[in-house]
Amino acid sequence: MRQHRTFRISNPSQFKRALLEWSRPFSKVVWLDSNGHAQKYSSFDFLLAVDIQTDKSNFVDMLDQLKIMVDQKQDWLFGFFTYDIKNQLEDLVSQNFDGLGFPTLHFFQPSKIIKCIGGNLHFMYLEDCADEIESDFAQIKALVNFEKSETEQSPVKIKMRIHKDAYFEKVTQLLEHIHRGDVYEANFCQEFYAEDVSIDPWETYQRLNSISEPPFATFMRLEDKYLMCASPERYLRKQGSTLISQPIKGTARRDDNETEDEKLKHQLALDEKERAENIMITDLVRNDLSKSALRGSVEVEELCKVYTYKQVHQMISTVIAEIPADKNPVELIEETFPMGSMTGAPKISAMKIIEELEETKRGLYSGAVGYFDPDGNFDFNVVIRSILYNSTRNYVSYSVGSAITAKSNPEHEYQECLLKAKAMRSVLETGE
Repeated sequence: MRQHRTFRISNPSQFKRALLEWSRPFSKVVWLDSNGHAQKYSSFDFLLAVDIQTDKSNFVDMLDQLKIMVDQKQDWLFGFFTYDIKNQLEDLVSQNFDGLGFPTLHFFQPSKIIKCIGGNLHFMYLEDCADEIESDFAQIKALVNFEKSETEQSPVKIKMRIHKDAYFEKVTQLLEHIHRGDVYEANFCQEFYAEDVSIDPWETYQRLNSISEPPFATFMRLEDKYLMCASPERYLRKQGSTLISQPIKGTARRDDNETEDEKLKHQLALDEKERAENIMITDLVRNDLSKSALRGSVEVEELCKVYTYKQVHQMISTVIAEIPADKNPVELIEETFPMGSMTGAPKISAMKIIEELEETKRGLYSGAVGYFDPDGNFDFNVVIRSILYNSTRNYVSYSVGSAITAKSNPEHEYQECLLKAKAMRSVLETGE
């Protein structure tokens, strides 16, 4: 059981930095931030879940254990699925290089949860630490006005895992698969990385988030492994008997000139190739959701709608479905994972082909981070536009990808990858 206390605050935006700073001593941290995007399916403005316990009954690293934990705990569970959970769901393997070493999945029951909705800060603590609510709130309040000087971070020199000529060659191979009919769309990704480097994950995340301010921003710590995520994409949400998925396919740059920016947005909305990519993945998502949905309940609520963020315009579709009340929440993940926007279609064929062509194991990149709540609801993002860091190995990585279809031009796809990589590269290479 959890003890609940609510405090009224007049400056939620200032509490964000204070909460993140306060989370530094904890070995497990999940921070979720909507960055003020008041969307139809939003639940909170921002949320922090932390834990320092070592009790093994409070966390799981296996899929079967997670099903049991969701049923038995009936409490908040936070964590992630890496892309490579696909190997447990299908007859697939991942043997590419992995410089980061995240476990395939990890979920924990946090001892402390702090959630902001409007001007209210909700503390939800397990009973054995509930007597710390008042003192914790006092510590966080003290940090609101604490002027901490940012740590000086040396610029990180980024290396490309796949150089431009090799990228063109691999995309050409993928186009040959498409022309043969093996797949009709595949999301091909490449890694950018740095070795023997040290960064401050908290500061790095806040710099990355300030560039993009997306609706599914995430900071996560799992002991020596960190995620700094500026994701604009929701993978899957369960809200009562409704499932919601919001795949993104289609990206255009922003422009400082308002007229030109509106023109770029309009061009994206009408771009035949981008619309075709989005519609293909929307159909795939419809098929995934139909595995559990009540007959006739799958519906495309929005198709190819263009949303504007600080750095880019994005084309997003929203697919919803109604599901049976007795369905285990983890099974819904199993039936839809990985998300179609990060694989392609047909999904299994696409995953096999991109595994052969990509140079690195995706790990947490193109996986999902989020939570299960006490009522069996859940919400997970897509881990894209993200920096990943292993502080023991001193290894920093970010990956980007694009959807390859029959109409793809390798040069255009390469430039789209560089556009998506811009924020991460800027944060790491300039240290600003």
